[in-house]
Amino acid sequence: MKLTPQQMDQKIDEHFAYEANDDIAGVLATLAPDATHDIVGSPTGPTRGRETARAFYENLFTDLAESKVTPLRRLYGDNFLVDESLWEGRAPGHPFGLEGRNRPLSFRLLHVVEFSTGGQIQKEQVWLDMMAIINQLPASR
Repeated sequence: MKLTPQQMDQKIDEHFAYEANDDIAGVLATLAPDATHDIVGSPTGPTRGRETARAFYENLFTDLAESKVTPLRRLYGDNFLVDESLWEGRAPGHPFGLEGRNRPLSFRLLHVVEFSTGGQIQKEQVWLDMMAIINQLPASR
C-alpha cells in the first residue's frame, strides 16, 4: 500500500506526540516490529526491532524534558519522508554525553523515515545538529 503524504504526516506526528509525552510504549507502537532505528553517530549504531530501540528512548526521556518538536519542512517520496524539525525543551540529564544541568536547549533534527506497507515506521534515521547542542551545553558553564 502506498501511503499519502497526509498518512505519513499523521504517523510521524503521532510518533513525535508520544515522544513529547515520554510515552515509550506509544513511541514503540509506531515502529514496525522489525524496524531499524538509527541515531546517526550513536555508539550503538543502528538497532533493529522495537525492543532494541527501548533503551534509547529510556535514556532520551531521562536526559531531555519538556520536549516540543516543530516541523519546519517535509519532503515526500514513495512511502518515505524527510522531516526537518526544531526540537525545544530542557536538558536535565546528560544528553549525548553532555552535562545538561536543566538548561534550555533547542536544535534542528533531520529525520529520514521509511514506512512499511502497513503504515508503521520501518526505518527511522535521525541526524542531530550536534554543534548547536554542544554550543548550548558547554562544560564550562
